[in-house]
Amino acid sequence: MKNEKQDIGIRIALYEPDIPQNTAAIIRICACLGAKLEIIEPCGFLLSDKRFKRVVMDYMDEKEIKFYQSSDHFFESKKSCRIILMTTKASVSYTSFKFDKNDTILFGRESAGVPDKIHKLIKNRLKIPMKNNKRSLNIASSVSIILAESLKQINLI
Repeated sequence: MKNEKQDIGIRIALYEPDIPQNTAAIIRICACLGAKLEIIEPCGFLLSDKRFKRVVMDYMDEKEIKFYQSSDHFFESKKSCRIILMTTKASVSYTSFKFDKNDTILFGRESAGVPDKIHKLIKNRLKIPMKNNKRSLNIASSVSIILAESLKQINLI
């Protein structure tokens, strides 16, 4: 049986999230699956937002979330880590990618993704293939899919 409290290494990072309900749902996903969450500020809402609190319920533990004041601070701290960007602009599917236990998986802002300068900084860019050229999934759904696959690959679920 696996230790439920173990630090698995996989990190989910959110770039300037702007929808409180999505961020709250992602906090719950990470808490339930044991992943660490990193948030690159600024957020487009306050953590006291009632929409955020309604969805996050009692899953919010700020000790389990690392906040970065900016993308510069985030990338400075990740110099020795592999960052994978999830983006609809990628050509490689997540299903053909080999995740590592120390990866940080970055998701862009719901309304705009990440800026081009960040796309250019990250070598590994992946997408979730969708039928009929649909535009995108909800970010919380995307986090669930990618986190489950990465945990499966590194044998933690």
